[in-house]
Amino acid sequence: MTDEINYLLILGAAFLAVASPGPSTLAIAGTAMAQGRPQALALVAGISTGSWTWSVAAALGLSALMQANAWVFEILRYLGAGYLLYLGYLSARKAAGRTQTTFRSVSSASPKRAYGKGLAMHLTNPKAILFFGALYSVGVPASATPLEIASVVLVVGVQSMTVFSAYALLFSRPRIAAVYVRLTRWFETAFALAFGFAGIKLLTARLV
Repeated sequence: MTDEINYLLILGAAFLAVASPGPSTLAIAGTAMAQGRPQALALVAGISTGSWTWSVAAALGLSALMQANAWVFEILRYLGAGYLLYLGYLSARKAAGRTQTTFRSVSSASPKRAYGKGLAMHLTNPKAILFFGALYSVGVPASATPLEIASVVLVVGVQSMTVFSAYALLFSRPRIAAVYVRLTRWFETAFALAFGFAGIKLLTARLV
């Protein structure tokens, strides 16, 4: 296992997971198109809060496991690689299909309610903590200090908020949304290749 935090691996895999079309990103885009930027950004705030919650939980749990069981790294490595390959499969299936991208607007009477719905949306997604746990197990060494682990949570959280906010701002413009829909198959193909590459690299990585 490397003695240094692999920020490149962590941020790269986290970016793919956040930027690829999933329930959260499609809900943000749909809300931006239907209700405008303020509601979409409030939804982003809620989703980001949920993401931070899972990220911190994964980091704290991983820290405890690292101190007690070194073999946990190997298990989480295979789980993480499998999850990345699964995401690649889903993107490839969407790219090969003929179904049109469906945006789901989260209807809410106020930004406060939009925030609450975004928070609930992400807290009820247990796959998030599995992803963070697998990701941190490979990118964060067993010798990492609490401050170093906190730095990883911070940079991943900031990146996620930035990507989600960009979705909210861009999809509030009808032309951007139309272009995205037309190019969905190409985006999905790119994500499939990226997820597949990341999964294979994770499987073949030398951790010791």
